[in-house]
Amino acid sequence: MSDLPALVLVVDDEPIARKNLAHVLGRQGCQVTQAADGRQALTELAKSEFDLVVTDLMMEGVDGLEVLKRTKELWPDTEILMVTGYPTVETAVEAMRRGAYDYLAKPYQIEEARLLVQKALEKRRLRLEVRELRERMRERSEPLPIIGDSPPVRRLKQAIAQVAPTDSTVLILGETGTGKELVARTLHLLSRRAEARFLAINCGAFNEDLLENELFGHEAGAFSGATRMKKGLFESAPGGTLFLDEMGEMSQPMQVKLLRAIQERIIRRVGGTEDVPVDVRIVAATNRDLKREVEAGRFRQDLYYRLNVITLNVPPLSERPGDIPLLCQFFLAKASRLLDKPQLTLSPEVPEILSRYAFPGNVRELENIMERAAVLAEDGVVEPRHLPQDLHDADVRVARPGFSEPVTLEENERRYISWVLEQTAGNRTQAAKILGIDRASLWRKAKKFGLD
Repeated sequence: MSDLPALVLVVDDEPIARKNLAHVLGRQGCQVTQAADGRQALTELAKSEFDLVVTDLMMEGVDGLEVLKRTKELWPDTEILMVTGYPTVETAVEAMRRGAYDYLAKPYQIEEARLLVQKALEKRRLRLEVRELRERMRERSEPLPIIGDSPPVRRLKQAIAQVAPTDSTVLILGETGTGKELVARTLHLLSRRAEARFLAINCGAFNEDLLENELFGHEAGAFSGATRMKKGLFESAPGGTLFLDEMGEMSQPMQVKLLRAIQERIIRRVGGTEDVPVDVRIVAATNRDLKREVEAGRFRQDLYYRLNVITLNVPPLSERPGDIPLLCQFFLAKASRLLDKPQLTLSPEVPEILSRYAFPGNVRELENIMERAAVLAEDGVVEPRHLPQDLHDADVRVARPGFSEPVTLEENERRYISWVLEQTAGNRTQAAKILGIDRASLWRKAKKFGLD
């Protein structure tokens, strides 16, 4: 979709309004088809799929809600924007409940329409990307690239793309459940080692002796029960990637042995006397602050510097709320397959409830919530009653940026609104809800502060 112009259907029984909007979207690079009323729109929809339908709500005969309904029946992934000269909460909520992305209230600013169209098309692009990734997983069982398009995730993806082709050691930092192993797998997938093996081990799950055996292997007779030689993970992934999770849990004697293996690219099996050369890229991860662990004397400084060649920080879910709806779609589809259920959908209230939750368990917790909801859902729709009760009781918890110097109230407001828009990837409907104002007020403030 990124290489081809977006296909947009503009539906309005007012010729001037229809032609003006079509002209604006055409200049934006869209390929626009016009429909003079709802009935003609249904004819166009029967012929081909569109990326976006922008339709007037109040039309004689076939109105905008009927166009919305038919669009979703024929093309579930097509986005819909409602245009109405009769903006009421009831009509807007009803349209969005039925699947509309958002609405434009006449008279609207051209810039507002262009921005909303851009966001709707971006949502469409991301949905198609998720669908393509799901197909790839089913067909070839490939590791899943990172889902999300919020600014923190975009920065992470950019860093991964730069780091992956190298052989440098990488340290991945992030809270539990943020997806550190997924980042490591993506690094491997995008590296020149992608055809070789990716092996992972949780260093906190083994005591010192067992961990040494897992990493370096053992010789026959090394201990009771060792009847034959066994290769460790360092040897089992020649030319590949070894992911060491929870590095902060490793004992100091084990840290010394690991440092030697990384520095000299040789290992010695338990009970062995010969050095064995190895060729494996090390990617390590921890949810601890290793710098503080070094200062406290619990982690070796030389190993820390050896691991900390390149550092990637995986953002917690609370810093990327704009990705929650997309992640919900993905996890819900995954749960539907595992449970052998038809494709489930989310009611509009569910993402709103989830956006107010702090997610201490991060992406892993969201996945578990979606799996639970999939089990309980009836009639193909996940509703608020299918979510855990503590989510309904959650207060809005959105971290705010720190300011390094005193500023005026007006500047404080400008910075905060800018930050919330960034965190929601420009989704003004969601940003307005977080800010506690309506969308029109947010539009005026954004225009006032030059954020549109």
